[in-house]
Amino acid sequence: MRVVITDHNFTSLDDERSAAAALDAEFEVNQVTTQEAARNAVRGADVVLVNFAPITAKVLDAMPAEGVVIRYGIGYDNVDLHAANERGISVCNVPDYGADTVADHTLSLIFVLVRKIVQFDRVLSSGGWISPPSLAPIRASADTTIGLIGLGRIGLGVVTRLKPFGFPVLAFDPFIDPAVAAGQGIELVDMDTIFRRAHVISLHAPATPDTYKVVNAENLRKMLPASFIVNTARGSLVDQDAVLAALETGQLAGAALDVFDPEPLPTDHGLRNHSNAILTPHAAFYSEASLAALQRLAAEEVYRA
Repeated sequence: MRVVITDHNFTSLDDERSAAAALDAEFEVNQVTTQEAARNAVRGADVVLVNFAPITAKVLDAMPAEGVVIRYGIGYDNVDLHAANERGISVCNVPDYGADTVADHTLSLIFVLVRKIVQFDRVLSSGGWISPPSLAPIRASADTTIGLIGLGRIGLGVVTRLKPFGFPVLAFDPFIDPAVAAGQGIELVDMDTIFRRAHVISLHAPATPDTYKVVNAENLRKMLPASFIVNTARGSLVDQDAVLAALETGQLAGAALDVFDPEPLPTDHGLRNHSNAILTPHAAFYSEASLAALQRLAAEEVYRA
């Protein structure tokens, strides 16, 4: 048996090494980024653990039938599921390792945006002073409607964190049980209503053809003036150029983005130096506890494979 890591961003691989040793399997660690390098790395591997390397049909061709690909993380859009299915290769993700951490990061970004903390800090850090009404509107929590696109583990975790502050919550999710939403005090609406009624839209959906650039110029034009966008889901959900244009016209009062398409965000993109953009480097998943859980749960998948 052969266990291969295509790429990772961890300081230790103790869980993975232990799993391979317990199974008397060969263990190999790589740091690949291209299709060709990934193909060479996985050649003959029974179990492949992958972070961001592209696992395409060509890469999967190098694996034996009945092999297993384990994605470090919730999303798996860098793995060609259709090609894996055709080849009899199973694909696993780790959907529950860091939901609370991402929800915490999302709530932090929402508060920083609606309270305009970064704008206040920039003025004072540069030696100035500012009158709070000069950044109006700053709404009370009870007057700030949050619209969630996606109500999975993370979306529902965000709702739990919002409730004590009195934010009204709308949500769009075609797969949620309406009884679950009602029990959380969430008003389920269609996508169009989310864009028209929410002061803050927070994204918690997977990357699919239906969600590709759902935040686009057309939908941004529907939003209330001086509204906000938060994305801690997948970069492909947002048209970054459209968000920049909406910030420049004032249609958006702010945007907080943790994920990008492409990633990293190009160094010359205007979002990097826009005063009303808050950017974090795909960090919402990260805490010491969540990272340890991710590796432990991925290693458990190696045993199951």
